[in-house]
Amino acid sequence: MVPRMRPLHANHRLSLERMDTPLIDTYLAGLRAALPAYAKAALATATGASRAQLDDVRRLYPQCPSTLLGLLARINGTYWQEYAGEKIQVLMLGSDVFEYPYYLLSAEQIIEEGTRHRRSIAEIYAGYLDEYPDLVDPRIDMALPMNQRLCFSHCMNNGGTSQLFIDFNPTATGRVGQVVRFLHDPDSYVVIADDFDQYLQGLIDGNYAFIVDYGDEDE
Repeated sequence: MVPRMRPLHANHRLSLERMDTPLIDTYLAGLRAALPAYAKAALATATGASRAQLDDVRRLYPQCPSTLLGLLARINGTYWQEYAGEKIQVLMLGSDVFEYPYYLLSAEQIIEEGTRHRRSIAEIYAGYLDEYPDLVDPRIDMALPMNQRLCFSHCMNNGGTSQLFIDFNPTATGRVGQVVRFLHDPDSYVVIADDFDQYLQGLIDGNYAFIVDYGDEDE
């Protein structure tokens, strides 16, 4: 099932002021201070998503947290995203995987992800779940199509090894809006934060430990 693009009522549109939270300021200030010079220079070229692009995300995912929308309003993605004629690749997010950074997807990429990956975890791993009882966190509904979760981030391996999601349909033991990390080989789906704000705050509290200086990418 593909999430439907619903009309967005005017009362449901968040103002830019409501999306622009102190947490975003704090996160981005710390991020820029921690990034190596070449990544900081690339990030400086980034601009925010338009109101129309943010509304499109809200239509597809009405429960999208305002903090994520606010982040996209500042930086519309860092995963092969074009700004001023140049494509940037800035690893600006992390997870519970040590020293393993992630890209922020753009509003357009989030919507593209939302039209793909219609199979559920149960369907993807049919016949194997009994062999791997720890594959899926009990707070995650294995029967839910993957594209019902908002994918906002791909890992440094172009998403092939790990992806991050916001989950709006957890099991009874989970929380609406919980952040889920998928990791490949060995595969696992784990809740790493109760919501997106807690997720960002955790990266701040961890002193951006996911950032690794790989040297000037042009060298």
